[in-house]
Amino acid sequence: MTQARAGGGVGRPQYTPMDTFPAIVADRARRTPDAILLRDVAGRGLSCAAFQDSVLTWAAALRRQGVVAGSRVVVMLPDPIDSLACWLGLAWLRAIETPVNQQFHGRMLAYVINDAAASHLVIAARFLPAIAAVAAELRDIRAIIVPDHPLAAPALPFRLVAGAELFAGVMPATELMPPARHDLSTMIYTSGTTGPSKGVLIPWGLWADSYGTTGCHIGPDDITYDPFPMFHTGGKSMAQTTIQAGGSVVLRESFRTDAFWDDIRRFGCTFVAMVPAMAEWLLAREPRPDDAAGPLRRVAMIPIIPRIEEFKARFGVQVQTNFGMTETGAPIGSAPYMADVTGNYRSCGRIVPAYEARIVDANDYDVADGEPGELVLRSRLPWGLNCGYFGRPEATATAWRNGWFHTGDVFRRDAQGNLYFVDRLKDALRRRGENVSSFEVEALVNAHPAVLQSAAIGVPSEFGEDEIKICVIVRPGADLAPAALLDDLATRMPRFMVPRYVEVVAELPRTEATLRVQKVRLRERPFNERTWDRQAGRYLEPPAGA
Repeated sequence: MTQARAGGGVGRPQYTPMDTFPAIVADRARRTPDAILLRDVAGRGLSCAAFQDSVLTWAAALRRQGVVAGSRVVVMLPDPIDSLACWLGLAWLRAIETPVNQQFHGRMLAYVINDAAASHLVIAARFLPAIAAVAAELRDIRAIIVPDHPLAAPALPFRLVAGAELFAGVMPATELMPPARHDLSTMIYTSGTTGPSKGVLIPWGLWADSYGTTGCHIGPDDITYDPFPMFHTGGKSMAQTTIQAGGSVVLRESFRTDAFWDDIRRFGCTFVAMVPAMAEWLLAREPRPDDAAGPLRRVAMIPIIPRIEEFKARFGVQVQTNFGMTETGAPIGSAPYMADVTGNYRSCGRIVPAYEARIVDANDYDVADGEPGELVLRSRLPWGLNCGYFGRPEATATAWRNGWFHTGDVFRRDAQGNLYFVDRLKDALRRRGENVSSFEVEALVNAHPAVLQSAAIGVPSEFGEDEIKICVIVRPGADLAPAALLDDLATRMPRFMVPRYVEVVAELPRTEATLRVQKVRLRERPFNERTWDRQAGRYLEPPAGA
């Protein structure tokens, strides 16, 4: 590891792809021990040295409780600083963190714990009732560790370690060595929209290689605002990227629209990542004269919203974008090629140097530029992508067939190498012999001035294939008649793309971590009395017995 210097001062750290995140945190603790590394919005702050001391204390405490190399440890810690320290503490033991969505309970919670064959749980006290409710179903647990519980908790059929016992007499484990890029860091469970959730095995190399997509415009003077939960790759990657670039991070347990700008101004945050729902919620708030006067300079928006020019002008920021998923990190981005996205807002960017990409047909043959096909990826260095799905050799072999990881996403590429997301393979629609992208339908619907957000799904058709339904959230204060919306879309869409059905909804079901729309839930009840049928010119009849 080397440190670049400019003008005699400490500059941007220069790390290589062989330097893993735990080693980088340790290096920063040696070089700039007193510099603030992490803060949370409650006011807690840790210097580089203090955070590294916390990490190694976690490592020693967990080792004393029987955690060893290869142990799979389920973590449910809502405090983001504690969650990061526990994750990196496990890393120095070469144990595998399995962070679990904190909304899970009952059957879903028991499934993940058992599927992971976890030996230990590290949870906040508030999750003890959820664990107690499924305790009889859990198979492999040796101990439950509750760091914020000062005393022994209610009786459970497992050894329970409260915070006082966990850290009593523990000294930082300074003799340990950091993990290598081939060591497993994390097992994160996918959303499971097409079947049971699968545990994605993530090596430290994946985190290292994703840095080049987002971190190229972050430096030692930057303060990143990170409002994503640490059970999701987004929360972890924003912290990792910023720390690797020499900056510091402000953490919030979850995003809150009403707190966003106050947090940004109070802590001087210069960079943030956001998903479209977050951007739309910020735009929907009453404009303020000082909207563009704050410290925020750069936003990673994934993907970019239709009202991007309005967003940039109102808030005075530059915008970058990328594409990523749990299994791949972020192999596609705009930031390495342009400081600010302008004009070509539909593109996710280009493949970044650490990866290779192809667009292929169903038999893994390359398609021509401009033609849609599945995005497949591989990394240029070993261990830059996922190591498969835990306990699922067939799913791993299918995803990694012919030596490339198959993303399940339809893309197209232009002659300049720009890549465009078309749809998820499982969300792609086929209507009257034509392939239809739900993503493109939504983009055109969202361009209507009365529409805040939308989701397009396929619903059963009497002619086979799909009919298209859109679920729409109307902008506050706007009035939108379904028939008028469809008439407008008919002027902007090919006939085969115009939806047959419209339902105005108050909200769309979303995942907690990424705020992505859960279309599987929309498909569970495709028709109801609020569904407008364009063909019939009326709302559908209420279900029998309603």
